[in-house]
Amino acid sequence: MNIKLDIEPFRVPDGSPFKIAKAKTKVKDVYDDDKHYDSLIREYQEEIDELQQQMYAQDRHGLLLVFQAMDAAGKDSTIKHVMSGINPQGVEVHSFKRPSEEELDHDYLWRTTKKLPPRGHIGIFNRSYYEEVLVCKVHPEIVTKYQRLPESATTNIKKLFERRLEDIRNFESYCDCNGIHILKFFLNVSKEEQKDRFIARIDTPAKNWKFNEGDVKERAFWDDYMAAYEDAIKATATEECPWYVVPADDKKNMRLIVSAAILAELKKLKLAWPELPADQKATLADCRKQLLNEAK
Repeated sequence: MNIKLDIEPFRVPDGSPFKIAKAKTKVKDVYDDDKHYDSLIREYQEEIDELQQQMYAQDRHGLLLVFQAMDAAGKDSTIKHVMSGINPQGVEVHSFKRPSEEELDHDYLWRTTKKLPPRGHIGIFNRSYYEEVLVCKVHPEIVTKYQRLPESATTNIKKLFERRLEDIRNFESYCDCNGIHILKFFLNVSKEEQKDRFIARIDTPAKNWKFNEGDVKERAFWDDYMAAYEDAIKATATEECPWYVVPADDKKNMRLIVSAAILAELKKLKLAWPELPADQKATLADCRKQLLNEAK
């Protein structure tokens, strides 16, 4: 496989210089036409699948892919197209919506921590613990009224979110040290493109079910969300657990960039099929001999 796709412009391993206003929502196509796109996405799927199988056999590493975005950016379709060729035995997808009563009785990381992928697996979070510093930051009343925190924790709401970002950074570092590597994707759709996709959902009966009146109301907080995303990326982007800020106005471009990023990060793990010790190789040789000597 020899796909040349430069993902460095989208990789954020150090958040300090990141400015969301400078992040692109559209770039020049990385594919020539639909046929070329289909060929590229299949190649990515095949190589990611082989590396995932090696990771499963090796049983030393796990990979968590976190997808965050504004509504209609294409999280669901990206997960579907990028991972559709991967062995389902080694992939788990989890979507996180409004916390349940049980989840509200625990710390905010509890519901996602228990869904972390085991070694050998790829876990996918469609939204994640980052909602606690995105939606909750834009609507702090969620924290103060509904999260059942001690009054002392919510006295200084600004400090609370700063602490959460610090906790998340430390949590991700802890996971990485234990072999669970985390890649985070912000699918960066423009406000104009989001509007067009919302209208398409309204105008297309087969897509009506995707539309929620609340999605339009949240557009009024667009600038607040962009500020929250910038703060989150700046605080939690590290070399070990980078963010990828992926232009999302063209879904095919987006899927190829995400695929290339996953493949590049998997290759860094130096995965390989396990090498059996000499005694096990001898056992295999004996078994092979027995099978060949069976009466036909």
